Amino acid sequence: MADTALTSLSVGALLDAFASSAPTPGGGSAAALAGAAGASLLAMVAALPKTKTGDAGEREALDAAGGKLNDLRRELAALIDADTRAYDLVTAAYRQPKATDAEKAARKEAIQAALRAATETPLSTMRACDAAIREAAAVAQNGNPSAASDVFVGVELTLAGLRGAEKNVAINLGNLTDEAYRDDAANEAKTLLETGSEQAEICRKLLG
Repeated sequence: MADTALTSLSVGALLDAFASSAPTPGGGSAAALAGAAGASLLAMVAALPKTKTGDAGEREALDAAGGKLNDLRRELAALIDADTRAYDLVTAAYRQPKATDAEKAARKEAIQAALRAATETPLSTMRACDAAIREAAAVAQNGNPSAASDVFVGVELTLAGLRGAEKNVAINLGNLTDEAYRDDAANEAKTLLETGSEQAEICRKLLG
């Protein structure tokens, strides 16, 4: 599976990969997948010909949101594979030799670098999911009311991606020794989780 992009698989094969006993793909990739699916649904509603009332301003708002959502769904799709690669780097770092002091030092440095990369990937997923949920408000407010359930599912999937990615950030931060980076990343993750949750609630209210 290491040489095959997850995003090139059929849905069935991708689900089989998640269900296998292999450590990857794991929760980080699943979080990015949830976010990508949510952003895709939101982009679909934004692209529907019919808006809420047919007002030109609604079409303009939906087009703007749709463009951003399509960019975000592509970013999140790329993060599905990026998260798996990041985990593989961590695994490889832990497998480095540690027979001598020099090897131990090199291994420790490699582990910290890999853990930092493995933190940045789900943090990027959080940023993209948060941005997608922000765009969802325009879709909920201006989109075709007949597609309200699609908007709701899109928001909830994207929020699930945000929440799942936050757990991956947290678990990696626990093993990092760089306190300044650890604090900055933890604070950003907390803020993204809070703002994303708030925006999701706004969307729910707009949808009724």
